[in-house]
Amino acid sequence: MTARGRRRRPLDPARRAAFEVLRAVSERGAYANLMLPALLSERGITGRDAAFATELAYGTCRTRGLLDAVIGAAAERSPEAINPILLDLLRLGAYQLLRTRVDAHAAVSTTVEQAGIEFDSARAGFVNGVLRAIAARDEQSWVDELAPDPVVDPIGHAAFAHAHPRWIAQAFADSLGAAAGELDAVLASDDERPQVHLAARPGVLTAGQLADAVHGTVGRYSPFAVYLRRGDPGSLAPVRDGHALVQDEGSQLVARALSLAPVGADTGRWLDLCAGPGGKTALLAALGRNPHAEPGVRVTAVEPSQHRADLVVENTRGLPVEVLRVDGRDSGLEPGFDRVLVDVPCTGLGALRRRPEARWRRQPADIPALVKLQRELLAAAITLTRPGGVVLYSTCSPHLAETVGIVADARRRHQVEPLDTRELFEPIADGLGDGPYVQLWPHRHGTDAMFAAALRRLK
Repeated sequence: MTARGRRRRPLDPARRAAFEVLRAVSERGAYANLMLPALLSERGITGRDAAFATELAYGTCRTRGLLDAVIGAAAERSPEAINPILLDLLRLGAYQLLRTRVDAHAAVSTTVEQAGIEFDSARAGFVNGVLRAIAARDEQSWVDELAPDPVVDPIGHAAFAHAHPRWIAQAFADSLGAAAGELDAVLASDDERPQVHLAARPGVLTAGQLADAVHGTVGRYSPFAVYLRRGDPGSLAPVRDGHALVQDEGSQLVARALSLAPVGADTGRWLDLCAGPGGKTALLAALGRNPHAEPGVRVTAVEPSQHRADLVVENTRGLPVEVLRVDGRDSGLEPGFDRVLVDVPCTGLGALRRRPEARWRRQPADIPALVKLQRELLAAAITLTRPGGVVLYSTCSPHLAETVGIVADARRRHQVEPLDTRELFEPIADGLGDGPYVQLWPHRHGTDAMFAAALRRLK
């Protein structure tokens, strides 16, 4: 049979799953970390094949900008001028060549074969030529050629080398300030697979008991945290029974910080103004039973989305929580809450390691609308807090416009004073920033890059 007439071999199941995830992300804006596990389960892909599919799908999504630059140089044309299906195939092949130990012949041949199936021999030949040009050099060689000069533009060089948009690298550098020498470490941490963190429900399980039950390790900072070594957290009995939640240790520390804040006589009215999906709400409600709070604490949880409100109900089952499906900016609630958490919607730049495609999906143009929403939610939170009560503003982003900028605006407009939030994040002793606020970092603390600012309402 001639080369023209022979049957081409389709992608193996692992590569096929990764390719379908890439197509869904490109075409429909799908979330890779939601789609891939379901796809693997549906097709019975397990073990090494599942690990390979995960590496290819997530890795290719994370490095898209770098891969596109290399593909464009090798193809001598803009990536935008390449058919989108071919471009995703080229990304899949280029990732294998530059960032895995896959044999170069296998990476090229499997991708070329699929291009022939999707299109024709001419397109397959194009893919073959581009990938062979890429394979002729290693990643560092391509970075040396294509990245901005490290002396003239060190931030741009770091962004390219670590496959981040430049504006995100700049935002991290701005937040790090005098510690901007850590930029490479921050960007590198976004490519690491994050460890799954569990939170033991206070009063039900200790962290030690949970660690024993799931064969995990007790966390470094949160007294409720357990690091899961392996396995699907949804299959664990303590998670199924509601005795534990999947929750980043940084988020646990945020909820705990609000419970530790000094508010004088605590009447037991606590509020979570942006509650979905309910992890922090559940922890707050459970902490309301400990010696740091008066008996009879009841948490009001506000969440405008029906789906997320349903998740709050599910995650707080059996706890003293009232869930209201309203907009936190106009909740209709009576003021007078002792403690208010406002964990606002944000760019999510602090959790890029958990969302492989997010760094390329977010744009600087997203920030103004988010900042407006964040200001309005914090203003509402302060209004609902009684004099002497505490608002804890938090967000999963280190971007200064979403963090210190929001808090500075609130301090200008409202009668509030900042607490030294670092004191509420013990036992972490280092790396929290200059204060009075807290900025966590994945490369320092192993958590998402959560920001937190505790504000006391004066009058």
